[in-house]
Amino acid sequence: MPEITTTAYVSPIGALLVEGNTDYITQISFIDTDRSDTDHAFAELPVYPVIKECINQLEAYFTGRLKMFDVPIAPAGTDFQKEIWRLLQKLPYGQSATYTQLSDMYGNPSAIRAVAAANGSNPIMIIVPCHRVIGAGYKLTGYAGGLHRKEWLLRHEGVYPFAQIQTLDI
Repeated sequence: MPEITTTAYVSPIGALLVEGNTDYITQISFIDTDRSDTDHAFAELPVYPVIKECINQLEAYFTGRLKMFDVPIAPAGTDFQKEIWRLLQKLPYGQSATYTQLSDMYGNPSAIRAVAAANGSNPIMIIVPCHRVIGAGYKLTGYAGGLHRKEWLLRHEGVYPFAQIQTLDI
């Protein structure tokens, strides 16, 4: 596998760590730091074209010009996790699904806890839209990037507040 490199992108909701190789994005996560020199910390590392394209797509998403990402990804995980992450990518911009609906999409309604755990271990935030999964009764539930960011992303996509929610029809 090609060498992994990392860079930072400062988004409207915090700095993101973008990791990838020459072919794929392998991780996107939030950097929770008090450092004001986040960009400088990564300035010496080479940035592959796929990472530059990912950052361009993130910028377009955050400015409202992009609703579907097409940057190539290769998240590390089990076959089950990867299947759940593929299902997450089918959740359209501006819609959400409950954990129950995601379990139904997977084809095993009783796997709700395993589906929720896979959702929570998503290594490619925003592009694999785990933020679009909400709790039963339209509750704003867990997000590795923090609930304030999940709420921001759902508002950005026009899904929140939940009184106006558009849930996925399956």
